[in-house]
Order: sequence, then structure tokens, then C-alpha cells
Amino acid sequence: MVWWYWIFLGLALAGAELVSPGGFYLLFFGIAALMVGALVAMDVVQAEWLQWLLFSILAVLSLLLLRRPLIQLTHGHPPQDMDSMVGESAILLEELQPGHTGKAELRGSTWSARNVGAAPLPSGQRATVTKVDGLVLWVKSE
Repeated sequence: MVWWYWIFLGLALAGAELVSPGGFYLLFFGIAALMVGALVAMDVVQAEWLQWLLFSILAVLSLLLLRRPLIQLTHGHPPQDMDSMVGESAILLEELQPGHTGKAELRGSTWSARNVGAAPLPSGQRATVTKVDGLVLWVKSE
């Protein structure tokens, strides 16, 4: 195949990876096509059967060797222990009446917060987290 066919195929596969919900499969085939396209452009590989063989080998090897580390790298850090937030101070972003739910900020993120105390909590006040229920912080006055 002509070298720019390989480059086009590689870019198309890499682009398809960006819009697909897959788990980094097309990316490695795209990278393999780009590598074969570069080798064909430099006249290192000329036989078409060798181009396809090289494409297959590069795609499968890179998929087997690099997919798992890439997934681990992109999934980031393990989730934090939510129970470790009990006792921390959250800043209320809106006024909370007793038993009502509103917004609060904790650890740089906005959370839903439920006032479990007996007194209303004004906006901007710090409140102590007493419990974490899913994505809702149960807070009371400090």
C-alpha cells in the first residue's frame, strides 16, 4: 500500500478511539498503522504482504504489552475512603435549614450536604461532617 494510506488509516483508527467508549483497542491498531506508514515512507518495507504482517504483529504486541499499563495510568488513583471524611469541616455554599439538603465544599469538591443538626446553618459557615451517605455529607454546626 502507499505510505499515506497507512498514515490515514492510523489517524482514522486513533480518531475512532477518541469517540468510542472502548478500552484502548483501536489506539494500538492506529499506532501500528502509523508506524508501518513511516516505515513504508522511508522505503524500509516495500512488499505489501510484509506491510500487513508487520501491521498485525505491531498491533497485537503493543496491545498485549501496553494496554494494561495505559488503563492503570488513565484510571488514576484508587477511590478515597469516604469514612475518612467524617470529622472534617465542610464549608456551606448555601443556607441549610434543619433536615434540608444543600451544597457544601470539601476537599476542593462540591458535595450535597444535609443538615442533621437542630439549628439552621448559614452560607459560608463551617460544618462538621458526621456521616457520608453515598454522595451526601451529613453535617452539623461545629
